[in-house]
Amino acid sequence: MRRVAADDQQAIAELYDRFVSLVFRMAYQTLPTRPEAEDAVQEVFVRLWRTADRFDADRAALVTWVMLITRRHIVDRLRRTRSRVSTVSMDESQRGSGAIPPEPSPLEQDERFGELMKRVDALPELQRTVVIRSYLGGQTLRQISEELDTPLGTIKSALSRALVRLRECVGEEVSG
Repeated sequence: MRRVAADDQQAIAELYDRFVSLVFRMAYQTLPTRPEAEDAVQEVFVRLWRTADRFDADRAALVTWVMLITRRHIVDRLRRTRSRVSTVSMDESQRGSGAIPPEPSPLEQDERFGELMKRVDALPELQRTVVIRSYLGGQTLRQISEELDTPLGTIKSALSRALVRLRECVGEEVSG
């Protein structure tokens, strides 16, 4: 990220290549249309480039930081859209149509997302990487194995151990 902050074009390209599918998948699952998701991806990467100097590897893994910036951007975008829709609805209701403002999006309703990402971020590096790439990135375990140059069995074990740890965290929360 220091190289990105220094406007190193190669580093910017590497950041984009590494995270574009993850950012797009999250945007596409949340926003109503593909063009909106594509616009959001571009805006997220501009935001990442502009804020690269603020990244602190001691506070969060790079993938966690990218996902938090992505989430914040998407929530902001949804709020702006909802605000425009609400304003139109208010105008219509003043004319007697009685339009009801739209419900908040599932992303906005899920306050646990940030807490879950903190728990994922606390996992050992390989476990964290496998969980994020498989569940958020949509990659297969075989793809992850090939990209990390790690045996498939090791990747499967890391995912299994990570899920056990995350379940234990949820179990402690429920019983505590």
